[in-house]
Amino acid sequence: MAQKLSYERYYWLHSQIRARQYPNARTLSEKCEISQKQAQRDIEFMRDRLGVPFHFNVIHRGYEYTDAGYELPPVWFNEEELLSLCLAARLSGAIPDSRLKGSLHELLEKFLRFRSSGSPPNLQDVENKVSVKNIEYYKVKEAVFRHVVGALFQNHTINITYHTPYTGEETRRTILPLHLLCYMGNWYLIAFCSLKGEVRDFALSRIRTIETSSDPIDPPADLPRIKEYLRDKFGLLRGETSIEVSLRFAADVSNWIGEQIWHEAQEIDLEPDGSLRLKFKVSDFREVRREILKYGSSVEVLAPEELRKSIEEEIKKMSEIYR
Repeated sequence: MAQKLSYERYYWLHSQIRARQYPNARTLSEKCEISQKQAQRDIEFMRDRLGVPFHFNVIHRGYEYTDAGYELPPVWFNEEELLSLCLAARLSGAIPDSRLKGSLHELLEKFLRFRSSGSPPNLQDVENKVSVKNIEYYKVKEAVFRHVVGALFQNHTINITYHTPYTGEETRRTILPLHLLCYMGNWYLIAFCSLKGEVRDFALSRIRTIETSSDPIDPPADLPRIKEYLRDKFGLLRGETSIEVSLRFAADVSNWIGEQIWHEAQEIDLEPDGSLRLKFKVSDFREVRREILKYGSSVEVLAPEELRKSIEEEIKKMSEIYR
């Protein structure tokens, strides 16, 4: 309750300054029925701890802002909510933009400074105790990421030069950003492409140049829903078609596999010899092949036969290299 009353006093002082009423410790104490000493402590707390940009105007005998656009941040957060925000900041390590992460850090510091009592989480303590390490991720230029995020939320079209590694070609595209996705270590922009006349996905790591476009794009009304597009185009086990895969993992890795979720509807059976059978459905074999090959001789494809033969062929090619 004390914190809520403190914030109400801060907010009243803020609103009076915004209205150019030049409040001071005396008017604050009269309005909120507190002592002038307490009112002065509130003013000093706002200035010194919260970094509120005001100063005392001698002529008007009250406070005014040195930054006319300043807004008092909201602070209705309990300890658990603040801890969640601190963890979110730590988990933001996957964002390839140091400036955005720095802004998030500063924002949380402001929230934490409001917590003058209780046991608020310490952001430095969270940083010391929680870490995020990315592997097999794709490098994205900070300027590209920042430009994409800005265009996405401002509904701006952008011109990009896009590199296709399979052909080595670079094409110039004008696109309308629709959705940003972080998938398996890579950032993808889902956008309507005027060149192809349809929704396409673009890996941010393959964008060579980017700029705001002056050419607006009016996409057709029958665009696919983003959730449907993501379901069909991304994911080891997504898509309209359905092919059941059955794998047997050796006992030396069965405990690891048993801890993993490959699909929300997967089936796991533990065999008497310690091996594990895993069944799930896929839309195609491209990604699941890579996952299977990661486990080497500790996994066997039981079904379907097409996938089994595909793995056999890859093993033959590998054996030719290491002869």
